[in-house]
Order: sequence, then structure tokens, then C-alpha cells
Amino acid sequence: MYIGILYFFIIVIANTIGAISGMGGGVIIKPVFDLIDVHSVAAISFYAAVAVFVMALVSTYRQVKNGIQINWYLAGWVSLGAVLGGVAGNSVLDWLLSFFASEEQAKLIQISLTILSLLFAFLYTRYQWKSFSMHQVYWYILCGLTLGFLASLLGIGGGPINVSLLVLMFSFPIKEATVYSICTIFFSQLAKLVSIAVTTGFANFDLSMLFYIIPAAMMGGFLGAHLSGVISTDKVTIVFQSVIIIVMLINFYNGLMLFL
Repeated sequence: MYIGILYFFIIVIANTIGAISGMGGGVIIKPVFDLIDVHSVAAISFYAAVAVFVMALVSTYRQVKNGIQINWYLAGWVSLGAVLGGVAGNSVLDWLLSFFASEEQAKLIQISLTILSLLFAFLYTRYQWKSFSMHQVYWYILCGLTLGFLASLLGIGGGPINVSLLVLMFSFPIKEATVYSICTIFFSQLAKLVSIAVTTGFANFDLSMLFYIIPAAMMGGFLGAHLSGVISTDKVTIVFQSVIIIVMLINFYNGLMLFL
């Protein structure tokens, strides 16, 4: 019960920030759950996927209700890529967990790739590197494939690379990119959950934790979508970059602990 309550508060805070910044919450949930170190890598990835999936569903609904205009043609193709990438990412994660003798090695790979994606996202938004206007269908699908694959493989549900890649490829303002990021996260995590259901199933997880995770994810999604509607673009950028630095430090610490 104690862990459930702790997870509840972590998810509310993480998903609120994730919905505002477009990161999805998982980029915070995954390393913090690793830090607590109660559940396995597979279980943490599953709980993070559920939390972020519910948040993305609620947040997208609220954004549409708030009058945000979404280009569903673009969102649809990117999301299709995210579904395919999500299935592939989950398959690679399962392979890594079975390939290595210890799940600590798989966790180290997750942490290393997460830090690299965080570093790219921070530098890109900090120095405002050149962006492109790639508006062909194959670019939409490729973007979704990349985002969905990393989201499922790293167990972070999307993370900062979503927003950065959307800005880079399609020249979106950061606030608009956060909306499409959340849409992409919804489909990539849906694919991950379906993939788990038809392969290993959910029997290996403590499903009682979902009684804490799902309400927390809904609350965070509603709060984040509401705050996103009233916060300026400049403040969204500040939140985005601040979270990147904090999460990078947590990941560095988690990686260091694997060697001690």
C-alpha cells in the first residue's frame, strides 16, 4: 500500500509536467521508479506505459475540448508509425531482457539511450538549431516509427525527443509540438500494451498497482492539459528544459548505482 501511494503522487506530478511539456510523464516516472527499485525493469516499463497511455488519452481529449486545432492527417500518419515503432521497441526490450544474464545490463542500456536523447533535446531547444519542413507522408511515418520505437524500448512513453524531433522535422512551435507529441505517445503506448497482452500477458505484474496508477494518470492528464492552455510558449520551453536537466541527473545517478 505504501508503494502504491508513493507511485500515485509521483505519477500525478510527472504526468502533469509531462502533459504541459509534451514529454508524456514516462521520462520522469521511469527513472524515479528505477530509483525506488521495488519492481523489475519489465514491470516498471509496464506501469509507466499504463500511466502515460491514460495521461495521453485524457490530455488529448482535454486539448480538443479546449479548442486546440489538430491536423489529424499528420497526426494519423505519425501515430501509425508510432504504433509500428511501439511494437518493435517492446520486442527489442523483451529480447534484451532475455539476452542478458542480469536485467541490470538492460537497464544500463535504457539509461544510456535516455541520457543521449535528453542531451539532444536540451541542446536542440537551447540553441534553436535549424528545422525543416518535411511534409510528405513517408516523413510522417518515419518520425512516428522513431518516436514509437524509442518510447517503448526506453520505457519512457515518449520523452523529450518527441517534441524535439517534431520541431526539427516539421518546424512546429514548441507548444504545438507538445500536442502532437501527446497524440503520438497515446498510440505508441497503446501498441506497447497490446504487444504485452498478446505475448507475455499481464500475469507477471502486480495488477493491484493499477488502482493507484490509473487514477493518478487521469488526474495528471487533466491538470497538465488545463495548465497547458494558460501557460505561455516561453514558460513551456522553460518547463521542458528544466525537466530535462533534472531527469538527466536522476538517470546519471541510477547509472552510477549500477556500478556500485
